[in-house]
Amino acid sequence: MSEQQAPYELKVTDKRFQEEAPVPVSASPNAVVMMAMQKGYDVALIEKMMVLSERNDANEARKAYFEAVAAFKAEAPPVKKDKYNTFFKSNYTSLGNLLGTYNPVLGRHGLSVSFPTPEQTETSMTVECRLAHRMGHIEAITMTAPIDKASIGKQSGERSRNPLQDIKSTFTYLRSATCEAILGVAGTEGTIDDDGNGSGDGKMTPFEQWEIKAKEAIEAARTLEDIVRFWPDNSAQIKKEMKKAEAAKIYDMVVARKKELEAGERKPGQDDK
Repeated sequence: MSEQQAPYELKVTDKRFQEEAPVPVSASPNAVVMMAMQKGYDVALIEKMMVLSERNDANEARKAYFEAVAAFKAEAPPVKKDKYNTFFKSNYTSLGNLLGTYNPVLGRHGLSVSFPTPEQTETSMTVECRLAHRMGHIEAITMTAPIDKASIGKQSGERSRNPLQDIKSTFTYLRSATCEAILGVAGTEGTIDDDGNGSGDGKMTPFEQWEIKAKEAIEAARTLEDIVRFWPDNSAQIKKEMKKAEAAKIYDMVVARKKELEAGERKPGQDDK
């Protein structure tokens, strides 16, 4: 027995671990699981460790998501309502306006918006909007609404849109509504830039509202029958709500679209009359 070694000293070596590869105190759950697998630990124990690892990953992703959302809201600019829904009779912010305004800010914080395939019945549609973070956490909001049948004129009883356009109108409106809800933003009344001619209280004027309605009817019109019913169905209300000069501007918009459709339906070689 050497002089440096105390008498009866007992040394015990745990051969399950190599001395040159100790388990670090600050190792991630995934690293601990991998090391346990390499050392041949019990399968049941490894499964429990994997569950804990997945739970830790989900918790970290959730925290990162809410941090990103908070940062997004701190930078998000205001957005204006630029569309009118004839079925719900209300102004709303179009999806193009929402995403065009917010996508750059969302992207800077690792966030993205998506819309899975909607669910639809004969009378209603359900749309889901998802907000996902790059670490994997996802939040979603779902809304259901009846199919937009406002294209049927009150006086004529005829459609100004076909059924497919009714479905598209509902889908468009629901995507905008769910997107606003999941982002926690709300469009404000008024146009993007009224050149100082607005009412000053943030609300749309009757002319601005009918201008949006007319533009949507013009965009949806594919035949003469689609557009010619807009004025008979709405002229009385238009004249009641705004000045004569403003009503004339709406009428001119409709007439211009009517002429475009007439030119498109004219047979080749047919002279203008």
